[in-house]
Amino acid sequence: MIESKHYDFDAIVVGSGISGGWAAKELTEKGLKVLVLERGEDLEHGSGYYGEHAPNWKLPYQGKKPRELYDEEYPMAAKVFHSFGEYNREFWMNEKENPYVVDKENPFMWIRSNIVGGRSVLWGRQTYRLSDMDFKANATDGHGIPWPVTYDEIAPWYSYVEKFAGINGKKEGLPQFPDGEYQPPMPWFALEETIGQRLKKKAPDVTLTSARTAILTEDLPGRSACHYCGPCARGCSTGSYFSSQSSTLPAARATGNLTLKSNMLVDRLEYDNESGKISRVHVIDTKTRERSSFSARVFFLCASTIGSTQILMNSKSEFFPNGLANSSGTLGHYLMDHTLGMSGMGLFLDNMDSYYHGNRPTGLYIPRFRNLDGQDEDADFVRGYGYQTALLRTDWQMNFNSKGFGADYKDSMRKPGPWIFVLAGFTECLPQKSNRMYLDPNKKDSFGMPQVAFEFRWSDNEYKLRKDASVHAERLLKAAGAVYSLPAGDEMSMPGEGIHEMGTARMGDDPRESVLNNYNQAHDVPNLFVTDGSFMTSASCVNPSLTYMAFTARACDYAVKQLAEGFI
Repeated sequence: MIESKHYDFDAIVVGSGISGGWAAKELTEKGLKVLVLERGEDLEHGSGYYGEHAPNWKLPYQGKKPRELYDEEYPMAAKVFHSFGEYNREFWMNEKENPYVVDKENPFMWIRSNIVGGRSVLWGRQTYRLSDMDFKANATDGHGIPWPVTYDEIAPWYSYVEKFAGINGKKEGLPQFPDGEYQPPMPWFALEETIGQRLKKKAPDVTLTSARTAILTEDLPGRSACHYCGPCARGCSTGSYFSSQSSTLPAARATGNLTLKSNMLVDRLEYDNESGKISRVHVIDTKTRERSSFSARVFFLCASTIGSTQILMNSKSEFFPNGLANSSGTLGHYLMDHTLGMSGMGLFLDNMDSYYHGNRPTGLYIPRFRNLDGQDEDADFVRGYGYQTALLRTDWQMNFNSKGFGADYKDSMRKPGPWIFVLAGFTECLPQKSNRMYLDPNKKDSFGMPQVAFEFRWSDNEYKLRKDASVHAERLLKAAGAVYSLPAGDEMSMPGEGIHEMGTARMGDDPRESVLNNYNQAHDVPNLFVTDGSFMTSASCVNPSLTYMAFTARACDYAVKQLAEGFI
């Protein structure tokens, strides 16, 4: 058992992404000496964004995508077409060098970053609260165990992180879509205003609103309002969008209490039988392969849902033969992700004399409208979905093979074509024990760690949700005035493609059914907290990152108080 004077740090945080950055900020600001361990490469905010404003001719391969390189080294990441390319390829994990087991019949897409700041540098920044309905869903319909936290308990923490992160959006007063602390929303296109007015008249059951996005429309200290330069996935040197790099890590550094080590792969956590706590974290330097360890009083796992659970599973001991803090046997189970994809697309000839300026980095949003007051009579599924929207104006490429010649033909090609409005449904995934991740006992990575493997299937409920999202998308596009609408097919997104993996170390009141308690603290190990997506007990249909932030801040506050009172 380690004596207090021998601790290397007060707290160790594994991961520097959205959850890890918040843990670093909160713990250092409360006076703790904190070590952050990050597997990825160091990345300097601003100067490290090598593709931010670079033209293609300054990028490797002139910005093109070499098929052999992408297919062999980034086969899953390359599918994230909206935020992966030569302008930021070095920010992503090379999957050939860092493999996981892919079931060819039923693959799971595990998307990883390889930089300090993690996926907070690459995320889509859609930022929503779970509602009271979401926190009660499991108890209401019997899928999964009840949440040990209510909306009223977490609402102040939502407000706390929203004010610091900077979220733009509109308040709508919808119980299924709770309002928060917002900066002014980004302006709408003229056609979006037209569509909004038509939907109010012809589809009053839905609300078209601004997407609530972690992008500033007003300055915050050290960060500037968005100037619509885009595209955001290249990095944001002005800090206009929220990331660990622009926001939480600088706040942690300002305290003088932060030590951050990059290129540090966490191999395992060491459990001390005498104290009943974690005593050390064991790491591997990914550059030198040198092994070392660090001790602390409290440990926060924020390495992402799959990453944190991999560490817990690899931290087996005589006391925990099936994985650290896994007396319940639920570790790795109840893996969830959102299904996503185009639910419908409409062609519009309205507002043809208007155009847009700059690159607005977000669309609009239609919150959940199904199964709100009990079960809808025409719904053969539980839970619901929301739509993220996208609007684009067609150009000369739509007439690429058209006939013509001379000045008149060239002039016609300069004129923009019709508008296209897309509804992309994000549907909820039910927690199922059969959906799981595990460690393959026969396959190791180059560092000697067992590779992660998955067993995952969409349930009938997810298929029915996607079908319903397509049906209602066509209805809404017609109500909005589309002259032509293209419904989505029946194809489901690949599990993991939503990059919203959740579950695997869920929270609950009963230690026999869950890994964590209502403060993200392991039932079995009092100085262990897990605050990334692992803790999620259900998925809702909204993007989950804001919930990770709020629960992380809350868990840090609780942990520091527990330390002060001698309970940890």
